[in-house]
Amino acid sequence: MDEHDTYTAFAGARQIASGVLPEVLEAAKTHLEQHPDAEPLLIFHDPTGMQVDFDFRGTLEEVLERAAPAPSRNGPGRPRLGVTSREVSLLPRHWLWLEAQPGGVSAALRRLVEEARKQESPQQRLRRALEAADRFMLTMAGNLPGYEEASRALYARDLWRLEELVQGWPPDVRAYVLTRVHEALSPE
Repeated sequence: MDEHDTYTAFAGARQIASGVLPEVLEAAKTHLEQHPDAEPLLIFHDPTGMQVDFDFRGTLEEVLERAAPAPSRNGPGRPRLGVTSREVSLLPRHWLWLEAQPGGVSAALRRLVEEARKQESPQQRLRRALEAADRFMLTMAGNLPGYEEASRALYARDLWRLEELVQGWPPDVRAYVLTRVHEALSPE
């Protein structure tokens, strides 16, 4: 996740903050301290629609420090935080090519992924944005009336039908979904 990405926090169905991570975490921590028995607090990574968990114990500075991405290292080896090890299956010729690249296999793969992200087509960006909106909708509105039909309207890009279906949803949830969808469908 990029340090310039935006996040949105909800207390139940009410939006309490939106913006860059430090601002959202500060508002969320303040909300939790002022309302210890409030509805569950959910924070979403706006570009992906994924719910993200944070540890709110301690001071705001401690919360922000734990949430900050690990500093990048220029030396060999894997940084202590921020790296997820996963298995990748490639053909021997792919491994040979990757191993011959400057910085090794991991650095070459990171460069390839970043380059591919920069060259993403408008259709790919739109699909990703619609999936993010649907991921959010599933979490926040999956049990609300009309969710399945709204999801179908979302992928059909039927904005009129989507707006009609979400009318009965909580105002902040409805507004978040429609804002994300309008942003995804608007030309850049």
